[in-house]
Amino acid sequence: MAEAPQTTFKRVLLKISGEALMGEQGYGLNPPTVERIAREVKSVHDMGVEICMVIGGGNIFRGLAGSAQGMERTTADYMGMLATVMNALAMQSALEELGVFTRVISAIRMDEVAEPYIRRRAVRHLEKKRVCIFAAGTGNPYFTTDTAATLRANEMACEAIFKGTKVDGVYDKDPVKHDDAVRYDNVSYDDVLVKNLKVMDASAIALARDNNLPIIVFSLDEPGGFRGILAGQGTYTTVSG
Repeated sequence: MAEAPQTTFKRVLLKISGEALMGEQGYGLNPPTVERIAREVKSVHDMGVEICMVIGGGNIFRGLAGSAQGMERTTADYMGMLATVMNALAMQSALEELGVFTRVISAIRMDEVAEPYIRRRAVRHLEKKRVCIFAAGTGNPYFTTDTAATLRANEMACEAIFKGTKVDGVYDKDPVKHDDAVRYDNVSYDDVLVKNLKVMDASAIALARDNNLPIIVFSLDEPGGFRGILAGQGTYTTVSG
């Protein structure tokens, strides 16, 4: 097992998919699931770690799927960005119910519900121990929330991206479909790209590689998984140089 990162990470970005908020239902938000994830975030926040979040929108609308059904791609992508704002507001509500001060920061201006993205202001929020949830992707079509997460993590000087998934790391093939799938403890950015390991999309991996930003892939379904890894426990894969 790779050496636990708890001694070095003071500021991290948690990236989760919109589907993670669905629970067992096939669409939308499942409030108990949102609350469970919020508790995971709070447990890490209580350790003194500064936390950014990026949440996908696939539980509500996925731009690529809309485009595949004949919708104009740019419009579909903007609709996907709006879905991420809905998820961010839900997570903000759940975190603040737990007493964690939170700011939703949107790449698309909607001043009544979220702050506009201003890097220095966002950094200040983190310094004041507020959780910053970055919504609306990069604000541009043709970029995924994976790329947005890597971009924001670099801008905020995060020390790692924690990618919460349904499996406990990166495998050489889909472990749900293949019993003989092998999990990596460590894998390089280049291997992720060459072997098409589906950690994040290629532009996000390339951006992380160019800035030497490690990506830690772990299971969001494992209770205490996020805190556990920061405390030097659990199973995960580190994507790095």
